[in-house]
Amino acid sequence: QVQLVESGGGRVQPGGSLRLSCAASTGTLSWYAVAWFRQVPGKEREPLSCITSGAANGRYAESVKGRFTVSRDDAMNTVYLQMIGLKPEDPAIYYCATNRVENCMSTWDLTQQYDYWGRGTQVTVSP
Repeated sequence: QVQLVESGGGRVQPGGSLRLSCAASTGTLSWYAVAWFRQVPGKEREPLSCITSGAANGRYAESVKGRFTVSRDDAMNTVYLQMIGLKPEDPAIYYCATNRVENCMSTWDLTQQYDYWGRGTQVTVSP
């Protein structure tokens, strides 16, 4: 059983940066691949990134490649999403998720892949 908690959201100006955190309140997150998604009202949940167990690299959606970086600190039982150059289209609720497997599979970008989700953290971009 894994319980996830996101944090680090807030309000930033266009071009600003934020680092989001995904921590496991229960379970050992270092064993598992973790994905990031975001969602705005009226739209489908959008895949952003995935990081494998034991690796500091990850997969990225084309929409955020070069601006967002996923990493993890296994000693802290935490996965991070560093976001730079935030744009007006980036505001959303950001979620982390896992399905308790080691690797980011070819279907990593499908919400149906995951059975454990955090409750999300809000990101707002405004002048």
